[in-house]
Amino acid sequence: MYPVVTKVQVIPPYGLRLTFTDGSSGDIDFRARLYQRDTGVFAELRDAALFAKVWVDHEAQTIVWPNGADVAPETLYEEAQKSVAR
Repeated sequence: MYPVVTKVQVIPPYGLRLTFTDGSSGDIDFRARLYQRDTGVFAELRDAALFAKVWVDHEAQTIVWPNGADVAPETLYEEAQKSVAR
């Protein structure tokens, strides 16, 4: 079982610093995810003001946005760990 997100901090314009239940933290650049498709909930997050409204949903154990976008906690953990390994 992967650690889950306990804290999120926005690194403008489209980056996130995440902290996990195991005490680790890492940064994720979301630009590629936002520009993979021309439509959908992630495309809507190109609006930096909306992107910045991210929060940790402790029940879902991941981050979410007001438009319903979310990312699986294990995906977040794996991506965040890549930034630590650099």
